[in-house]
Amino acid sequence: MEIYDYIVVGAGSAGCAIASRLSENPSLSVLLIEAGPRTDNFWVRTPAGMGMLFMNRRYNWAYSTQPVPTLGGRSVYWPRGKGLGGSSAINGMIYMRGQAHDYDRWAQLGNPGWGWRDVLPYFIRSETNARGASEFRGGNGPLCVSDPAELHPTVRDFVEAARNSGIPRSEDLNAPPHPSVGFRQYTIKRGRRHTAYDAFIAPVRHRRNLSVLTDTQVLRVLLSSGAATGVEVLQGGQRRRIAAAREVVLSGGALASPQLLMLSGIGEPARLHRHGIATQLELPGVGCNLQDHWYASFAWRSTPQSSVNHRLRGVRKYLEGARYLMTRGGYLAMGAAPVIAYVCSEEQRQHADVQLSFSPLTFAFSPSGEPLPDKFAAVAGSMVMLTPESRGHMDLSSADPLQAPAFHPNYLSHPDDIRRSITGMRHLRRIAQTRPLASRLLEEIKPGPAGTSDEQLLDYLKSAGGTAFHPVGTCKMGNDPMAVVDARLRVRGIHRLRVMDASIMPTIVTGNTHAPCVMIGERGADMIREDAVPPRVLSASQEFK
Repeated sequence: MEIYDYIVVGAGSAGCAIASRLSENPSLSVLLIEAGPRTDNFWVRTPAGMGMLFMNRRYNWAYSTQPVPTLGGRSVYWPRGKGLGGSSAINGMIYMRGQAHDYDRWAQLGNPGWGWRDVLPYFIRSETNARGASEFRGGNGPLCVSDPAELHPTVRDFVEAARNSGIPRSEDLNAPPHPSVGFRQYTIKRGRRHTAYDAFIAPVRHRRNLSVLTDTQVLRVLLSSGAATGVEVLQGGQRRRIAAAREVVLSGGALASPQLLMLSGIGEPARLHRHGIATQLELPGVGCNLQDHWYASFAWRSTPQSSVNHRLRGVRKYLEGARYLMTRGGYLAMGAAPVIAYVCSEEQRQHADVQLSFSPLTFAFSPSGEPLPDKFAAVAGSMVMLTPESRGHMDLSSADPLQAPAFHPNYLSHPDDIRRSITGMRHLRRIAQTRPLASRLLEEIKPGPAGTSDEQLLDYLKSAGGTAFHPVGTCKMGNDPMAVVDARLRVRGIHRLRVMDASIMPTIVTGNTHAPCVMIGERGADMIREDAVPPRVLSASQEFK
């Protein structure tokens, strides 16, 4: 039997950081297991290739939720990264931490060591920021964080319009204060996507104590005498067991980690028994507390010079492609919408709860999944509800580990989410109607004239709204009866087993989730080293349950 000190399941944003940091100690053996393939692909490396990966089943699990009653029975598409780098290999490359209040709230909920001042050093340690080191930025970390390759004049006008509507300008959206408006940063290095694998694992693959398995599905965690002893995997059609002398760490994300716990007999007994799984540990919170960001998209017809649609169609798209190949610049070197505003939906709120983004590009997906820019000049915006009160859950759809779980996100089930979202939509319209941006916009296409009243906006939010692809919270940390892990990210009631990824967030961060997951990996690796459980003596003849 293969034996490693630590087994890390999932080579995504957190898992890559954990495996890299643990393997810094040459006396420890570390195994990183990834269900998907290697991601050395042109469209993965090219920032604008994210659209080509949106429905690509080689690098994307391409999940869908169960029909959502609060959305009139819609099923919502949920892309998730599949391969080295996880979702950092297919996402919009946005580097956003959220607000300091997010982490202080985690600490207030019974998680000491997770306040803003506790986690900020780990954000700083993980990055090399193109703007240089500062009180809030890192200058010598593995992950490259850069500014937009292009800033179109229309985008700059959005910032000015937001300022003219009363939103302060920020030079660094990853530092206080908020509300504010400014330009995003991206995990892009010299014009190429910089995944968590590129940052944390590729530079240290030469370490003899670090092993990486791809195309290897973990089927369950092996348990014996109340402790995790290893994992059972499927590779090349063959099942085998791999032992962990010290700890097993689940970093599969908010969808895969709870699924793996349930497949291993850890969860709410009635939900496990429905699928014939014997309960090893009763933990009712596994799969619960599911949270996600819901957004409404906007589009406006614009003056020709205000949009880049024409540059990415016809012959011009090949010129743009040649520009990228020669210079690693231009619009193919861009991540998702380059500018956002953090705003409060209500005057009495102390912290921003709405995010408004803007882009000089509009597109639609072809039946084959290819993103096609619109034939006319247009620009796009979105409103994202950052602090949803709605809570969903996930469950097993089968005891078969190769079957996708069942996701019940329960979007817009809380009336506060509806009210604040509609307010946020109107706020985005006010910016669009403010100079200098207003002079560039000719007509609102989406929601358009049919989205005037609150009732109409709600209908649009339900029928045309979408996920921002940030599911979290399904193995939340805390000390209440529904907590799955403690503040050290140890699964409650099972020794030598931890969860370290977006699933441990008790509440969702007010931003994108890649940077926080890297931080969780960095923080988690230090916790493992600080706690330093002794190795067990394992042999091939040891009995596993």
